[in-house]
Amino acid sequence: MVVNYESGSLLLECVRSLLADAGLPNSGPADTPEGGPEVVVVDNGSTDGSVAVLSAALPDVPVITPGANLGYAAAANRGIAATRAPVVAVCNCDLVQRAGTAAAMVARFDAEADLGALGPVVRDPEGAHYPSACNVPSVGDAVGHGVLGRIWPSNPCTRRYRELDADPTRARDVDWVSGAALWLRREALDAVGGWNERYFMYVEDVELCWRLRRDGWRVGYEPGGEVTHRQGASTAARPYRMIVEHHRSLLRFAAERWHGVRRLVLVPAAIFLGVRATIEVGIRATTRAVRSRPSGRGTTR
Repeated sequence: MVVNYESGSLLLECVRSLLADAGLPNSGPADTPEGGPEVVVVDNGSTDGSVAVLSAALPDVPVITPGANLGYAAAANRGIAATRAPVVAVCNCDLVQRAGTAAAMVARFDAEADLGALGPVVRDPEGAHYPSACNVPSVGDAVGHGVLGRIWPSNPCTRRYRELDADPTRARDVDWVSGAALWLRREALDAVGGWNERYFMYVEDVELCWRLRRDGWRVGYEPGGEVTHRQGASTAARPYRMIVEHHRSLLRFAAERWHGVRRLVLVPAAIFLGVRATIEVGIRATTRAVRSRPSGRGTTR
């Protein structure tokens, strides 16, 4: 299933790539082509015409329209509830799936009964590998990544958190995989109560994988599957809110994980995240202002 919000023509491109991957399990309606996948779109209140473009080109693809922006986790739950397959993929609307991905992912679930979630290779539009399979960081690594990640991307804290030294061509177990393209065993998802709708945007994938692992399910990375992801297509219209939501979700996840004496760290964590969010907003605002500033060439006084 696909979560859509203001993705323009990218939604149609995404859905076409999913429909073209015939390795997906077919449990859709009777008019789904033989061997084709079941694809459902949940639209979070888009006003850009992306759903109209999709429906005109592919009228048989079901679109659920709650009438508001529910957030990623809530939309994922509604889309999953509208499907029947034992393995379900939750996808961002700004990705394209490589043919053969579905077969590779489903084969892993068939072979490993305790596998609850699985993520494929994620690449950016230039073909570079994106670190989509990561650790849940320690407090020290989280702070180090938060402080140094932008100015020194290869710092030791970020390398450990993002598993940058892992071989991306080898399958492995991980703490969590990106929700941009997250494959889930329905049995495992039902056992943990689905996606946590308290998370509007960001970290909901980390939290879901954390609960799966806590309940005895494994989370894996599968290089046999691959998607190309244009990051930020749906969040570009509200960059400042997304920064705030990201940091709010990080604090919420910390509050869920930390118990007893560790909860004393929540106050300094909130201060740190608040300062970091403010800095990120300032950097984004400055960057946008510089990009929109006229160059001055060819003008007269």
